[in-house]
Amino acid sequence: MTPQPTGRLVRKDDGVYVVLDRIVHAPIEEVWAYFSRSAYLSRWIGEFTGTPATGAVKFRMNAEGEGAEWENVTIRLCDAPHRLHVDVGTAPARRMFVHLTQSSGHTTITFGDLLHTVSEGADYGVGWDYYLDRMMAAHDGRPLPVWDDYYPDFLDHYATLCRELDRDLKVEHAEALRNGTTG
Repeated sequence: MTPQPTGRLVRKDDGVYVVLDRIVHAPIEEVWAYFSRSAYLSRWIGEFTGTPATGAVKFRMNAEGEGAEWENVTIRLCDAPHRLHVDVGTAPARRMFVHLTQSSGHTTITFGDLLHTVSEGADYGVGWDYYLDRMMAAHDGRPLPVWDDYYPDFLDHYATLCRELDRDLKVEHAEALRNGTTG
């Protein structure tokens, strides 16, 4: 089956996020492990070292190859097994969240990554579609997807979202200036 882009751009109080959803046929606690336990994370994206209860760990993306650097992760919110909010790296850190909900034997994953600029949404959207599909494959015991099935094929989807949002933001800013409000 050929993968399809699934992400969207969502405006929140603190900025614009690329947001993606996945539905897993599994209990919420099982899915939570894929975001909170190093042994499960290593199956699809990376590994961490340290003690999460301290509010900070070090993380390395093993999916990026041998040269991947360890990054500091600040755990901003951990409401197991429902919500995890983290900052990854140094300033400006990547702010990400994972929200899990369970219903009828399925767990819905909603993942978001705060964009520093709207234009970076294209690359991050493609990357997160790929990584979340890796998580799904790891969970289901299937072979991990291949990056070449995502990039550059998904770029147009995300670049279009970025252009549309950028246009909307410019229109809103111009209207705010005409109305004498901030924007």
